[in-house]
Amino acid sequence: MTKHRKTDHLITERINPRTIGIDKCSTLEIVELISEEDKEVAEAVSRQIRKITKSVNFIVSSLKQGGRLLFIGAGTSGRLGVMEATECPPTFGTDPNLIKGVIAGGKSAFWRSIEGAEDSRKDSQTELAKLKLNSKDVVVGIAASVDTPFVEGALSYAKKIGCGRIIITCHPVNYSNLADIIISPVVGPEVIVGSTRMKAGTATKMVLNMLTTATMIKLGKTYGNLMVDVQPRSEKLRDRAIRIVMHLAGTGRKETSILLERSRWNVKIAVIMGRKGIKYREARAILESSNGFLRKALK
Repeated sequence: MTKHRKTDHLITERINPRTIGIDKCSTLEIVELISEEDKEVAEAVSRQIRKITKSVNFIVSSLKQGGRLLFIGAGTSGRLGVMEATECPPTFGTDPNLIKGVIAGGKSAFWRSIEGAEDSRKDSQTELAKLKLNSKDVVVGIAASVDTPFVEGALSYAKKIGCGRIIITCHPVNYSNLADIIISPVVGPEVIVGSTRMKAGTATKMVLNMLTTATMIKLGKTYGNLMVDVQPRSEKLRDRAIRIVMHLAGTGRKETSILLERSRWNVKIAVIMGRKGIKYREARAILESSNGFLRKALK
């Protein structure tokens, strides 16, 4: 006999009384209903600020010790984790191996739904073993409805290895052996029953943005709100790099272009060269002695 997971206890599977007649509404009414429901998301996330803060400090400490940050999930949750991981290298200049995303069903599941992939605890453990998970790493399980076997298996394996564990879920959870920190922005029933790509997905994306962005700031990847570790690999990003250096070094566009060429398009080094009037090697040495923090290097 095939076993079935019971999901009727999950908030995301409940019928939303406010949208029960949505199919009879006009287009404007449908959009207004969705908009009203979305207003709950930011408030739900704000109630988790302390846990998100604790998670950031946890992640920063692990990365400073040589660990990695791994997001793991299924379906929409998995796609959000993979997307967050892939956005960090171009935005903050991180090593592609520093932050990784693992999705149930593998790469093809990012483009096409692979039903049933989330039901295997063993598959996630196999994937983490391939990545050579170690005790310095932090595993962030993403499961809108909390009881996803793929995520449970990953967090169980992470516990066995001895690495940090965080779970992001939109179901209320006060305590769980699955994780050291539980972030649970409870957004209530979805507009369409069970469609967690909506409010739950938006809340999850907000939390992931906070985790990675705050972590990168704490690791010196920004100066103020400027992305000084941006990788200028396109015309748009090269223009951004020029504007950042012009702003921080107080140089004109032509002089800035020369500084960036001489700094091998390293924004931080170009700023140090421009502000201190020194050459590449000295500027690089100053940055290295400041552990990559531009603000400290400029002092």
